[in-house]
Amino acid sequence: MSAQAVWVNGCMVDPDHPHLRADDHGVIVGDGVFETLLVVHHGAAPAAFAVRRHLERLRRSARVLRFECPYSDDELRAAITLCLDAAPTAGIVRITATSGSGPLGSGRSGARGSAIVIAGNQPPHYPPGTAVSVVPFPRNERGAMAGVKTTSYAENVLALDLARERSASEAIFADTRGRVSEGTGSNIFWSDGTRLHTSPLDTGCLAGVTRALLLEHLDITETHLPVEELPRVPEAFLASSTRIVQSIARVDDVELPVVDGALTTTAFKAMTELLANDIDP
Repeated sequence: MSAQAVWVNGCMVDPDHPHLRADDHGVIVGDGVFETLLVVHHGAAPAAFAVRRHLERLRRSARVLRFECPYSDDELRAAITLCLDAAPTAGIVRITATSGSGPLGSGRSGARGSAIVIAGNQPPHYPPGTAVSVVPFPRNERGAMAGVKTTSYAENVLALDLARERSASEAIFADTRGRVSEGTGSNIFWSDGTRLHTSPLDTGCLAGVTRALLLEHLDITETHLPVEELPRVPEAFLASSTRIVQSIARVDDVELPVVDGALTTTAFKAMTELLANDIDP
């Protein structure tokens, strides 16, 4: 079971029992937002990493969807602590906020929103030297949901399924102008042989928490890269809250010349040092 401890709308609940209304808009139309946090076990008690940044993005995403999470940051932090106290071996915390119950269509009812915190099992294993595949449909950088971490994730699910059919572990989107945007659950970084680059936010990519930390601590340039140039970069990696930094060995059918090179190693070291020394950077 992935859900080891669950908090819903102010109360700890039995993970094996249902607790949301069947007409919650987060379920029936994907009218919700979420965050996934890595749990760090360095100290006496487990703790979620970068809670402040994740809560800030959760609220930004909710505002784009024009609803508010009904619980304060302090209440959500307390819920995280309760869940980790109940599931101290958990490796992931997920926070979800929805607009609450609604009609069986796109309109909202004006109901109070819902909030869910789950402490679950370990993050997936992300071995270095992974393969990625560029999917044939774009990330719409001009769409209303560009850069929003919404529960409407069907497009990402489809893209990842296509990538796995091609023996890749992550799908890469280009934007509508053919520029590298992001993965389904990660940001992408690449080298020009000298320095690191990553896609600007105007490609529709998510403003990832790990992306932001890497930009703050390393010399990285936000650069538009035509997607057809991606297989020709000398070195590349994926970054996200749960995969940290994962080197890329193959883009579609092209092997990259450098895997786990100096720049990827530097990025991984920067993140592992943050994880060890600053739980809420």
